[in-house]
Amino acid sequence: MYAAPAAPLTRRAVLRTAFTAAVFAGTAAALAPVLRARRPRQTLTPAPLIPAGEETYRGRHIAVDPAGTSVRIDGRALHVMRRSDGTYLSGINHFQSYATPLELARAAVDELGTTQLAFAAAHHGRQE
Repeated sequence: MYAAPAAPLTRRAVLRTAFTAAVFAGTAAALAPVLRARRPRQTLTPAPLIPAGEETYRGRHIAVDPAGTSVRIDGRALHVMRRSDGTYLSGINHFQSYATPLELARAAVDELGTTQLAFAAAHHGRQE
């Protein structure tokens, strides 16, 4: 009916418990990346491609190709880059992203004001 008194805690028992805890923690840390990699990844949906189009915005002629990779303002190429999240940015303001190349071109016109884009120079061995 009475519980037997607990054995005194020895140095060996404390070290064994600490070692076991360290082994479990090390195993969990080693397996965590493997288990995380097995989960399905979240996929980002790219921004929809806009149809090829031309428009006049604030007196400037904007032309966008169907893929959104070539944007021209008054016939001069605007360097456009597509980000991994599907948005676009340009050399005019590379701190701001835009959902479509047309929005990006309008923002570039706003930023340029009356200034013209420079003619494109050779870029990575390609002439425009």
